[in-house]
Amino acid sequence: MKELILEEMQIIENEGATEMVAPLNEMQQKAAIEQQESIEQNDAKSVNTGLFSIKPASQWLDDASKLPTPNMLFSELWFENELCFLFSTTNAGKSILAVQIADSISRGVPIKGFELEAQAQPVLYFDFELSKKQFQKRYSENFKNHYPFDDNLERAEIDPNKEMPEGVSNFENYLCTSLATAIVKKNAKVVIIDNLTFLRSGTETAKDAIPLIKGLKALKDEHQLSILVLGHTPKRDATQPIDKNDLAGSIMLMNFCDSSFAIGTSAKDKNLRYIKQIKARGSEMVYDTENVAICEIVKPTNFLHFEFVEIGAESEHLKLRSKKDKTKLVAEAKQLHSEGKSFRQIAAELGISKSSAENYVKQ
Repeated sequence: MKELILEEMQIIENEGATEMVAPLNEMQQKAAIEQQESIEQNDAKSVNTGLFSIKPASQWLDDASKLPTPNMLFSELWFENELCFLFSTTNAGKSILAVQIADSISRGVPIKGFELEAQAQPVLYFDFELSKKQFQKRYSENFKNHYPFDDNLERAEIDPNKEMPEGVSNFENYLCTSLATAIVKKNAKVVIIDNLTFLRSGTETAKDAIPLIKGLKALKDEHQLSILVLGHTPKRDATQPIDKNDLAGSIMLMNFCDSSFAIGTSAKDKNLRYIKQIKARGSEMVYDTENVAICEIVKPTNFLHFEFVEIGAESEHLKLRSKKDKTKLVAEAKQLHSEGKSFRQIAAELGISKSSAENYVKQ
């Protein structure tokens, strides 16, 4: 092998003719041999066993050091190359914040109060929520004076006139395939999907959630994407802090995603929202229950957006449960239990924890 290396480095093939070049000096010969030996040693250490690629831990670190360090896209809440979930109850403003984040990344300008480390880049926003007129209303002044979005931001919505190809009967599968095709053709590296429930009608069960999330993760890894997926929170107890169990299909979704954050509605002011970090792999938990980002939804001209106010405690914005509220919940829990509902089902219907449902039934 060593002789072959030296021979290859000393001979240049040029249209079938061989031209001899100056012999390598001793240092060059030694460097070439050591480089090849290192490659062969690493190849020998790397073992492929079906689904697994096995290497020494030190080699994994060396491989990782050759990859770029992910930049913040929205402070510590979302980094490049992450599959991230943003969830909230209906009308809490998750689409408003998502468009604002997309606008920020497309321009390379951070949202006031948050950090952006990445350069301006293309963003593809799949909007399954708003019609084009509803979108126009949010980003204009009474349908005039449109907000000047950067050309880096492209919005996609389903064309109602297009039909599924012959032989394709499953709409959800065709939708996911079309989504992947659009991402590849547009060469987008940042993708926002609004929202998850449109892609799968049954994301509240593990059976339906797993294929979808695996597909998104495979797409992310294959094309080095940063994906933000918006999700819905079923009915929840507004007196309790937001946690991972509040996302529909939470168990599977939280296991597979890289990061997640949520929007809570303040009980103090209907225009106030708070942003809370739920899961993080690329950083420490910065926006925890004692340090949520308090924001106000405003529209001074033609851009509906979140305006950062301060950092505060989640407990200050939770609803206080009255004695009357609790009495009503206890009665409802007992009624549902008498109908044969399990504690888990009671909890889901009333928006309370399973342990609370059990306690209420036993009172």
